[in-house]
Amino acid sequence: MTALRDVVTVRLPASSAYLSVLRTATAGLAVRLDFTIDEIEDLRIAVDEACAMLLPQAVPGTDLTCEFELTGEAMRIAVSVLTADRRLPSRDTFAWTVLSSLAGEVDATVGADDKVTVTLQKRRGAGAP
Repeated sequence: MTALRDVVTVRLPASSAYLSVLRTATAGLAVRLDFTIDEIEDLRIAVDEACAMLLPQAVPGTDLTCEFELTGEAMRIAVSVLTADRRLPSRDTFAWTVLSSLAGEVDATVGADDKVTVTLQKRRGAGAP
């Protein structure tokens, strides 16, 4: 018997006008995993930052897709947009440093379908002493 994956996918227009929906979904799902208030806020800001990196290169009129995968101790979030130039976000920027400190594990990839994806993974209690 295979275990069911606890995955939620949100698709919305690739526009900053819809990011509040994504921040709310992020917070609601983090609550399900008993993240602390500070961890939830870190995740909300991290998702916002990942979107800010991707939206400027999104093909106009396309969607931004955000997949949340919940495990017992962590949440993996993959934010994707269709791009014209397949450009990865720069890892040597202040924004990438902030994203890494907020989320823990961060990566960026380009798929064969010209979608650029930023993946975040935050573990519950990872920043606790």
